[in-house]
Amino acid sequence: MPGGGHRTSGERVSSVLSGCGVPESRMPKPTEPVPFYLFPYHEARRQGAKGLDALLWTDQRAQQIRFDAIARICPLAGMRIVDAGCGRADLLGHLLERGIVPAHYTGLEMIPATVRSARRKRYAGCKIVAADFVRQPEKLQVGADVVVFSGSLNTLTRPQFYRTLRAAWEAAAQALVFNFLSSRHWCGEDWLTWHPRDAVLAFCRELSGEVRFDEEYLEGDCTVAVRRSALSPARGRG
Repeated sequence: MPGGGHRTSGERVSSVLSGCGVPESRMPKPTEPVPFYLFPYHEARRQGAKGLDALLWTDQRAQQIRFDAIARICPLAGMRIVDAGCGRADLLGHLLERGIVPAHYTGLEMIPATVRSARRKRYAGCKIVAADFVRQPEKLQVGADVVVFSGSLNTLTRPQFYRTLRAAWEAAAQALVFNFLSSRHWCGEDWLTWHPRDAVLAFCRELSGEVRFDEEYLEGDCTVAVRRSALSPARGRG
C-alpha cells in the first residue's frame, strides 16, 4: 500500500519465492493437504523464507502501523489476549515495546516453523498453541478478554471470514479486534478476499456490541473493534 510498504499477497509471495532458491528436497512435505487459506504461508516456508518474508510482509513499518491501530482502538494493557494467526508473536513484542503489558497472551498459529519461531522468543505470560482457528474455532475458547486478528483473515473466503468473527466474538469476554482488506484494489490474487467496510460494520453491529473502526492508517485496510456493552451477554473466563 502506498506509504506503508504493504504489497498484495501475490506480489509478496512471488518476491519471496523467487529469491529463496532452496531446493525442494530439503523442505519437509505436509502430511495432509494444506488448506488454501494457509497455502501461501506454507509455500513461502517451503521455499526457505524466514522472518517477515515468511509472513508475506516485506516492510516491518507497515506491520507496526497495523499493530498501533489495534492498540489505539482497544485497550490491551492488563487484558488476557488471544492473537489468532499470531505468526512469530510480533504483536506481543510490539505491545511490550510500547509499554503495553497484557495479563496473558495466547497465540494461535498453524505453520510449524512459525510456531517454533514464536516459542523461541520465550515471552513471559505467553503461550503459543499450534492450531488452525478456521477448522478448530474451539481453540479460541481460552477465557480471553480480547480476541485479536491482524492480517490473518485476509485469505479466508467470505463465509469463513464471518463464521470466524462470530466464533471469536463468542470466545471474547470483552472485545473482538481485527483488521481486513477493505478495497479490491489490493486483492490481486485469488487467495485474497476484500470486504466492503459497510457490510463488515453491519455484521459487527448485529453482534450487539459497541462498534468502532479506523481506516485512516493505511489505504485499503480497516481495523474494527467490537466491545461488549452492558446489554451484551457476558462471557466468563475459562
